[in-house]
Amino acid sequence: MREFIVEADGGSRGNPGPAGYGSVVVDAATGQTLAEAAEYIGVATNNVAEYRGLLAGLRAAHRLDPSATVHVRMDSKLVIEQMSGRWKIKHPDMKPLAFEASKVFPAPQVTYEWIPREQNKHADRLANEAMDAGKRGEQWSAADSMAEVEAADAKAEADVRAARTVAAPSTGWGPADMGAPATFVLLRHGETPLTPEKRFSGSGGTDPSLSDIGREQAERVGAALARRGTIQAIVASPLARTRETAGIVAAHLGLDVAVDDGLRETDFGAWEGLTFGEVRERHPDDLTTWLADPEARPTGDGESFAATATRIAATRDKLVAAYAGRTVLLVSHVTPIKTFVRLALGAPPESLFRMELSAASLSAVAYYADGNASVRLLNDTSHLRP
Repeated sequence: MREFIVEADGGSRGNPGPAGYGSVVVDAATGQTLAEAAEYIGVATNNVAEYRGLLAGLRAAHRLDPSATVHVRMDSKLVIEQMSGRWKIKHPDMKPLAFEASKVFPAPQVTYEWIPREQNKHADRLANEAMDAGKRGEQWSAADSMAEVEAADAKAEADVRAARTVAAPSTGWGPADMGAPATFVLLRHGETPLTPEKRFSGSGGTDPSLSDIGREQAERVGAALARRGTIQAIVASPLARTRETAGIVAAHLGLDVAVDDGLRETDFGAWEGLTFGEVRERHPDDLTTWLADPEARPTGDGESFAATATRIAATRDKLVAAYAGRTVLLVSHVTPIKTFVRLALGAPPESLFRMELSAASLSAVAYYADGNASVRLLNDTSHLRP
């Protein structure tokens, strides 16, 4: 099990006044900095800024490895004692932040330690950089979470390959080097007019285009991926909203867009364009069966989750073979992306209902030559923040 150290700090020039936070995630075994986060948050108190730094640090650690243990080190006695459960939280601005922080990791995975300020210089520096940027009317930005995850995983892969090489006996017998994986960066399309209303929008409906918000989201994704410089190809679903999203991103990356029908959204049959509540009212028995049985189809001969999974598995295998060792952006939809993740995890079909996937969010799965897969990211929306 990996162990991370999270160091966090926050400050306010006026208390309350212009405020910002900083946090850093460190590999406890190597001392390597894995992630940094900082943000100018406007007018706030020192304590609120400190809690925001803690929350950002925990979330960055969770993106790297949700199964890791985390040791939090801060120079805020208040935050450490309150999060350790020894002091009560009374301030109304801090209660929701503390609650959010407590839910990032299961409680047994996190420990807290107070440290003197001189031992928290890294996080303190980031907080001050964020406040300085805010004073200039700018927003501080670190290497975003996707790049951090890729860097950390690349190091882990190199370590595993080195260990395999050392362990293999001189006869040549032993585990082979699997080489670089095919990495699928999974992008859900931007918002359409149906997205905010949470209406079923599959491959059998009206095929809506992006809204103005959706196009802005796609521009932000494109700019973020251009900064990373890791995408080597783009493949999109044939539906209008995915092709439009892919085209906007491709303009930032200077790449062409290939289209693969296997990435299309599930066909929701007669439920297309309806809200969940409307489906429950009009087709209650069919909906109940659909929620319980992956073989069940939406009313009107829609596509079952089982059929979608078969299609996605075939598409995955084809694309893994075509893009071995490369990083590919797949622009798709809610159900296909969740299915990629579910299959990689070996999770049951009902796990589809337990994943959140926002418009224009990024997820990532790596596929190795031995057939194993590694989920690296799920529902990252950090690139959408202004």
